[in-house]
Amino acid sequence: MKILSMTTGSIGTNCYLLYDEDTKDAVVIDPSDDAGPLAAQIEKLELRVQAILLTHGHYDHGGDVDRIRTRSGCPVYLHPADLTLPAQWRGGLANTADLSDGMVLPLLGTEFRVLHTPGHTPGSVCFLCGELLFSGDTLFAGSCGRTDLPGGSGADILRSLRRLAELPGNYTVCPGHGELSTLDEERQSNFYITQAMRQK
Repeated sequence: MKILSMTTGSIGTNCYLLYDEDTKDAVVIDPSDDAGPLAAQIEKLELRVQAILLTHGHYDHGGDVDRIRTRSGCPVYLHPADLTLPAQWRGGLANTADLSDGMVLPLLGTEFRVLHTPGHTPGSVCFLCGELLFSGDTLFAGSCGRTDLPGGSGADILRSLRRLAELPGNYTVCPGHGELSTLDEERQSNFYITQAMRQK
């Protein structure tokens, strides 16, 4: 499985394109509010998108999702709690397939496991795939997502960060914004995870 990361959209969202070079099947995580560069890569590589996975419902992560969905006809997965977000924040997202905690999506010959991690939004999720943790705006390198927007909760995000910190083993953290990290590095140096662990 190949992984292509690109930063696109109005506030620099990390979009991830995962694909199988042999079958040409692909999965998109968070296409942002400008999926033009992503669509160009999909066309260049002659990929068939099987699913679009959204870590949460904010417009900067999924506002341009229909540019990919209309080309492929694939499902768009979102936790239903984020359909309650005000329309100006979720960018008109609709007609999504529901994600739930513990759900396993078999895609690209592997599994994407869903972790419900509310706090940044009520429906924020992370995706575990092999040694990768796609953390959206729940966990960043050295930080975490803001909780002062509609639906945010400081108490919830600390519980979610503690859950991530307690995952067994190490993972490469692929966040919604900023640089990649590792879960071990965040356990050791992320102030917010340290705070979350103190609240046990």
